[in-house]
Amino acid sequence: MYKKVVVMGGGTGISFLLRGLKDFPVDITAVITVSDNGKSTGKLREEFHIPAVGDIRKVITNLSQIDEPIKEMMSYRFKSKGDLNGHAVGNLILAAMLDITGSLNESIKHLSKLLDVKHTVLPISEDSNLTLMGEDEEGNIIEGEEQITKSPRKIKKIFYKEEPEVTKEVIERILDADLIIFSMGSIYTSILPNIICKKVQEALNKTKAPLMYICNIVTQPGETDKYTVGDHVKLLNNYLDKRKLDVVIANKTKIDKKIAKRYETKEQKDPVLINYEQIKEMNIELIDADLMTIEDNTLKHDSLKLGSIIFSYLMRD
Repeated sequence: MYKKVVVMGGGTGISFLLRGLKDFPVDITAVITVSDNGKSTGKLREEFHIPAVGDIRKVITNLSQIDEPIKEMMSYRFKSKGDLNGHAVGNLILAAMLDITGSLNESIKHLSKLLDVKHTVLPISEDSNLTLMGEDEEGNIIEGEEQITKSPRKIKKIFYKEEPEVTKEVIERILDADLIIFSMGSIYTSILPNIICKKVQEALNKTKAPLMYICNIVTQPGETDKYTVGDHVKLLNNYLDKRKLDVVIANKTKIDKKIAKRYETKEQKDPVLINYEQIKEMNIELIDADLMTIEDNTLKHDSLKLGSIIFSYLMRD
């Protein structure tokens, strides 16, 4: 029987992780945030009063075994002067299926079947009005995930406007898991929106599965400026309840000076460095490896290497 892995996150980070992990003999459940209110997803939420579908579409596409042209179609965004401008085809399909079934979870199951997805994708909630809130360092309250991302001031706290009704299957999968993974990606808008749900925290306290975090390669402006790997771990542990992280996977590949300079000047992002003494003091296992690759002229995790490390960790005993 395959080991059961629950991966929590959102956005591009979790999609890259799953792209590599799906090639290993594991049973994956991807739990996705649904509070995004920007771009195509935001327009669909406003017009049809539905949860965010964009990150779900990305994950289903990356888990799909279907031919590349179909995957490209799912991600294709219309370029027009009309109402379709900016909308991703996959987002429209999910919105249509949701209108037919009345359930985001059921819509995901149908689309997963259509795209030959062998694993499970679950929304953290089916709440259509789920709103992520932030508080910046000056005490200003920011409403909406997109607004939090664009905030010029450092975010110091994240919470929901109203407590989400967590999808029942999410709790069941957490309790039954052999490993829980918090994916790389934006901590405040991709990972924490899962962790801060009370029912999720209760389930994480009860599960016997180790808690693993895949640390980012570079920092996130306004969120994790100048953070080390240990600082990332500390931030997540502050939001977790009784259970804390057991293991962190971090990249140790040195970034080319020219690329690092470009990230620093154009995106205000710095390499996330491993402070080994800090990690040692935190009583957490560190798995450091050369995980960095360059794709489309941007720094990414090597999905296959990452999948291999996770699978090796699962197979220890």
